[in-house]
Amino acid sequence: MKKLFTLLALPFLMVPLLFVGCKSSTEEKEVTADQSKELNEWFDTKYEEKLQKSPLQLTMLGRKDRYDQLDDMSLKAEEELFQWTETSVKELEETFDYESLSPEDQISYDLWMYEYQQMKEGLEFKNMDYVFHQMMGMHTQFPSFMINFHKVDSVSDMKAYITRIRASKNAINDLLDRAKLQAEKGIIPPKFTFERVLIQCKDLLNGKPFTKSEKDAALWADMNMKIDQLVVMGDIDETEAITMRSNAEEAMTQYFKPAYESIISWLEAEMPNAEEAPTGVSRHPNGEAYYNYRLKTSTTTNLTADEVHNIGLEEVARIQEEMMAIKNKVGFEGSLQEFFKFVNTDEQFFFPNTDEGRQGYLDESTKYLDELTKKLPDYFGILPKADLVVKRVESFREQDGAPQHYFPGTPDGSRSGIYYAHLSDMNAMPKTTMEGVAYHEGNPGHHMQISIAQELESVPEFRKRGRYTSYVEGWALYSEILAKEMGGYENPYYDFGRLVNEIWRAIRLVVDTGLHSKGWTEVEAIAYFSENSSIAPGAIKAEVQRYMVMPGQATAYKIGMIKIQELRQKAEAELGDAFDIKGFHDTVLGGGAMPLEILERRVNQWIDSQKSTT
Repeated sequence: MKKLFTLLALPFLMVPLLFVGCKSSTEEKEVTADQSKELNEWFDTKYEEKLQKSPLQLTMLGRKDRYDQLDDMSLKAEEELFQWTETSVKELEETFDYESLSPEDQISYDLWMYEYQQMKEGLEFKNMDYVFHQMMGMHTQFPSFMINFHKVDSVSDMKAYITRIRASKNAINDLLDRAKLQAEKGIIPPKFTFERVLIQCKDLLNGKPFTKSEKDAALWADMNMKIDQLVVMGDIDETEAITMRSNAEEAMTQYFKPAYESIISWLEAEMPNAEEAPTGVSRHPNGEAYYNYRLKTSTTTNLTADEVHNIGLEEVARIQEEMMAIKNKVGFEGSLQEFFKFVNTDEQFFFPNTDEGRQGYLDESTKYLDELTKKLPDYFGILPKADLVVKRVESFREQDGAPQHYFPGTPDGSRSGIYYAHLSDMNAMPKTTMEGVAYHEGNPGHHMQISIAQELESVPEFRKRGRYTSYVEGWALYSEILAKEMGGYENPYYDFGRLVNEIWRAIRLVVDTGLHSKGWTEVEAIAYFSENSSIAPGAIKAEVQRYMVMPGQATAYKIGMIKIQELRQKAEAELGDAFDIKGFHDTVLGGGAMPLEILERRVNQWIDSQKSTT
């Protein structure tokens, strides 16, 4: 890193202080402000350069530049991004002196460097992440993205939509090439992944314009709806709409369909080579080192697999004691396992497996969120401006028992944040856990944290988009128990559901490391999960299969939560009566997502500043 003060400056240190050009405190503040402005402008320029490499990310942010393009999905593009990042780091080091930066600017500097270091360490494991899997593969993300994020407000927007559908063929083929390269190196996901991805791809090709059917395929239905809107708005007439639909159909049948048929053909040919009952990624070449890397990037700590595993075992035992207390409180006389079975099977804890039941789940979740949102000003100084909606996952990517999730809105508020729930099997969606999940995905969880980050004005743009899993998911899990402090979970069974959610995340520490570091099979992982929670069997299976294709990711939740709780306990202990819950929460959320080590530094700085004012 460049140092602005060199040995050439030493003779001036001998000049009497009277003659040294010292700056007043006002002048120093002006210099710091000018430097902060210069640094933030540099970050914003570089971040914009980076954004321009990802048309999909631009659209996610509500922007329409490069609206007719997709990201380059090739390995070459990934390598070029690293080279660009490396060049930016050298420029950062040469342009700014770290020691002269303000504490907030040093955090920005460190975050940029941290991301680079993560990328650099990851070069050893290039193309080891499974390309197609049931959780987050581009094969389902792309159509979901087009439906939910590619807004059509004009004729040019719809033309861009059609062009993107055409571009999907090259993008999918690039990904398929990567999957084939993985397979050649023996990096093949479990057989269940092939089976699920096959179903997903075939579902996307089910219906018009691909088959003679009464129903429209999901993407085709969306295209038609958006063309109809242009007619209603008067932007095109019926004749122009016919032409536009013809172009859309050509894009779907001549580009989108062949791309997905290529995936299907490869999956069917490769599936016999997939293991029926595999262990985790340590079975792959260099798999153990790869898992340790994934563990590090997910938790943003240097915790080993054994340490994470043991933390999980301790947390499972602690939470089960709290579960026993609630079991006794409601007067259930059987064992905890029998109470698990009761909560897991009694009809009172489930909505009907009907459309009315699914709507009931959405309505109840919305009600809990609305009630808790009213109490946010008592616990937070910074509040989100963006709206939140609760929706069912689209049919083509819906999975029985799969976990709920959140999609961010746009910074300008033109698109609300979305809390998505998988509702195809209501028997896997108990009422008892519904309240806690709503707080996790909505307020004060993901929606609040991500919305506040996007709306920050005092940090460079790249910090508003941070997605460090241990921070983001750690905050959301912390939010589940914070909601109890705010008056949630009046029903003791729903408070039990909160503990079900928490033990779920503690079990993840045990199961994820068990699978990927200790040689556990899927069957062994499911057995441990079943013995220690009341989660429905379908949800447990979906969870374990998720861990197997996303190594390390699931450990971030509990590790992040524990760190935030530790930081709050430290602040409360050191500040005593001067502790301000709003100030603590604003400190955690007011700088955007960051690795846990940097978050700890930020909170410690806040504690010191509070001490100096008391």
